[in-house]
Amino acid sequence: MNWMDPAAQAPIETFRLMDHDSVIEDESRISPEVTPEVVLGWYKNMLTVNIMDGIMFDAQRHGRLSFYMVSHGEEALMVGSAAALAADDVITTQYREQGVFLQRGYTIKDFMSQLAANKNDPGKGRNMPVHYSGKSKVNIHAVASTLGTQIPHAAGAAYALKMQALEDPSKPPRVAAAYFGEGAASEGDFHGALNFAAARECPVIFICRNNGFAISTPASEQYRGDGIASRGIGYGIMALRVDGTDIFAVYEATKEARRLAAEGRPVLIELMSYRISHHSTSDDSSAYRSHDEVSLWKGAKLNPIDRTRRWLESKEVWSEEQDAHAKQEIRKTIIHELTEAEREKKPALSAVFDDVYAELTEEAEAQKQELRRIMEKYPAEYDAVEYEGGIDGL
Repeated sequence: MNWMDPAAQAPIETFRLMDHDSVIEDESRISPEVTPEVVLGWYKNMLTVNIMDGIMFDAQRHGRLSFYMVSHGEEALMVGSAAALAADDVITTQYREQGVFLQRGYTIKDFMSQLAANKNDPGKGRNMPVHYSGKSKVNIHAVASTLGTQIPHAAGAAYALKMQALEDPSKPPRVAAAYFGEGAASEGDFHGALNFAAARECPVIFICRNNGFAISTPASEQYRGDGIASRGIGYGIMALRVDGTDIFAVYEATKEARRLAAEGRPVLIELMSYRISHHSTSDDSSAYRSHDEVSLWKGAKLNPIDRTRRWLESKEVWSEEQDAHAKQEIRKTIIHELTEAEREKKPALSAVFDDVYAELTEEAEAQKQELRRIMEKYPAEYDAVEYEGGIDGL
């Protein structure tokens, strides 16, 4: 009777390439396409996300937004993993993956349009801030607040991609990828998705951002097993734990995961990081963790932005002066785009009724006409002028 005692098992090792002094001892382990110039592009995207988060957090405090979620401490894992995926891969995300959107081609204007809920927002202003939509532009499905639902969506998309590949093997292989936090891995959707993907051999990468907290619940109170990577093995899925603050390790791990997934093998990656920021603008993390703990992760040895910047400086492709200038220019661009986005018209009022049925039902049509009647009767009570087409937009 050979019982397997989890306490007797060695913890899964963490894959990393760069030490905490930003030194890579064996650079032959880095793919040849990862040149200093490429990494500089990644770094600028990380910097952009970080600066945008700071500005938008303040904008929410000033009443210009109703809500925002910051991703400080997770910039490298988002940008590095997105860089390793192909442009036509299908992505689903949670709600803290602005770096994934940016790396795949989302622009500052796109972000600001969604946050301001103006007429340029693909979601037509019907979703809360940070719930971006980029399926047509960057192949990322719309963000939803419901925790974990995007994980089986990616597994299902991967199964569809598998069927398409069988119909036409001449086309380059495509994979699906699902981003989620370690808190979402406690949802039933996570387990159902992994089991389905394993049983059907779906080309999907499950990317877990283990940032240490599910809102205010630390990982130590979420589970007793060896993190999230160990769960993949239980479902018959290849798994790897990676230092999420090491952008080189993140890129190489995701690149290899994509190769395995393209062969019809689902893969689980656990990216270890730390959520330096509050969970959202509705959260005050000082209530459940110490200032010293956060300061440790803000430090240069653990902060992913500082770690990447020091490597670039060691390669003499970046300097302190260039960094200061880049930060200033990025900040100016974001503030300008936010101001412009706020000036744009809101989506047409008819958007309230769009995209449910191909044709409006009788009930919906009656509601639409009643809304128009009331707005025309009491024009001072409504801000219809702010919407595309005004009342005529109904």
